[in-house]
Amino acid sequence: YYLLEYHELGEEVQERLYRGYAENERIQNLVKSQGEAAQCDIERYGNVVYLIPKEDNAFLGFSKAQLKQVLCKSGGTDKDYYLSQFVILTLLVEFYDGQGSSSKTRDYIRVGELQNVLSQRLKAGAENGEEEEEKGGIAFSNMLEVYEALRSEEKGSRAKTTKEGFLHNILNFLQKQGLVDYVEVDETIKTTKKLDNFMDWNLLNQNHYQRVLRVLGVRGEGQ
Repeated sequence: YYLLEYHELGEEVQERLYRGYAENERIQNLVKSQGEAAQCDIERYGNVVYLIPKEDNAFLGFSKAQLKQVLCKSGGTDKDYYLSQFVILTLLVEFYDGQGSSSKTRDYIRVGELQNVLSQRLKAGAENGEEEEEKGGIAFSNMLEVYEALRSEEKGSRAKTTKEGFLHNILNFLQKQGLVDYVEVDETIKTTKKLDNFMDWNLLNQNHYQRVLRVLGVRGEGQ
C-alpha cells in the first residue's frame, strides 16, 4: 500500500518497511507478486524500492492520450506527442552516456542549450533520415515541422504554442514525477537521484542504450 501511494520506499524514510522487504525473501516475493497483479514491476535500486507501472498500465501510469493532453497543446496530434517524447529522450541522452560505473556525465543543463540541441538533432535527423522514414523509422521531418511551427518568444513564455512554453510544460511534468529539478529562475535543469538510479540500474543496460542512440541518430566512439 505504501508503494501504491508513494511509488517508492526509501530506507531513510521508512526503515522498518524497507528492511522488511530487503531482508525477508518471503515478504519480497509477496510484494513482487502483488506488483505483478497490479501490472507493475517492483525493483530495488540501491537503498530505495520502486514501484514501476508497466508500459500498458494506464491506471497507475499514463496512457498515450493522457500524456498528449498533459504535454501537448489543445487539439495536439500524434506528431505533437512524438515531439514531446523526443524532447525527453534528448534530455536523457544529454545527461547520461551509458558508460562506466555511473552513466551520468553532467550535473545540469540550461534550457537554452537543450533547445539548441533539440533543434540541431531534429534538423540533422530530417536531412539524413528520409530513407529511414521510408522504412518505417522515426519521422524526423514530421517532428521538425511541428517544432518549427511553434512560435519563438522571449524567455518567460508559458504557452504550449511556443517553443519556450512547450519545453517549460514538459520540464514541469518531469519535475512533478520526481525525475528532474527544474529551477525556473535561472532556467537550469538537474536530474534527481530517482532518475539517476533508474537510468543506471534499468534503462542504460547496453540493449536499451543502443536503442535510444539509434532513435536519436547519435553515435559515439566504439558504439
